[in-house]
Amino acid sequence: MRLFSNCASSHQQSQPHSLRMLASTQSLAFCKLIPYLPRMQPKSPSILECPVGRAVETVGEWWSILILRDAFQGATKFDEFSQSLGIAPNILSRRLAHLTASGMFVRRRYQERPPRYEYVLTDKARDFFPVIAALLAWGNKHLAPKGESILLASRDGVRPLDPIVVDAADKRPITLANAVVIAGPRASRGMRARLASLKAMNPAVAPAGD
Repeated sequence: MRLFSNCASSHQQSQPHSLRMLASTQSLAFCKLIPYLPRMQPKSPSILECPVGRAVETVGEWWSILILRDAFQGATKFDEFSQSLGIAPNILSRRLAHLTASGMFVRRRYQERPPRYEYVLTDKARDFFPVIAALLAWGNKHLAPKGESILLASRDGVRPLDPIVVDAADKRPITLANAVVIAGPRASRGMRARLASLKAMNPAVAPAGD
């Protein structure tokens, strides 16, 4: 069952009618937000120590995001990713190899002659799904002025879902107004200094009315 439609080609997998009603056209909102995502940059100690920096190093290249998006919808084989995304084979090969080396996919042979492989999501990759859901929601809110062309829906009744980030303990939404980044127990002296410097630059980062 595909929850997101294809950005790069008109190819569509067969879908339940009720789901096609939710995603009958291309996911323009999701695709428009991809150029805003950071590209991989030269490494620095502050980037390598930061969990956000490490995450961007793993999935920040925009084809990687779209490959994972399609994998969450059921794509596993090279040809399936290629047909869905319209991506050049050499780029797709590099991205799949990077995601496999990063622990997001397990490469598994499904045919002996000629040898062919599929790319299976790991638990590490599955934990990235809420990020994709949040990107979809953000894209629909800010990059779909004429309305949503695609929605996230429940699998049981195809009920539209509105993803938010909540605290695991008290289930309260996490917003810029009630959350702040602090040094963790393994933070280096440099990281603690950087966080203190950022806090001193702007103690009140939450916008008025948030």
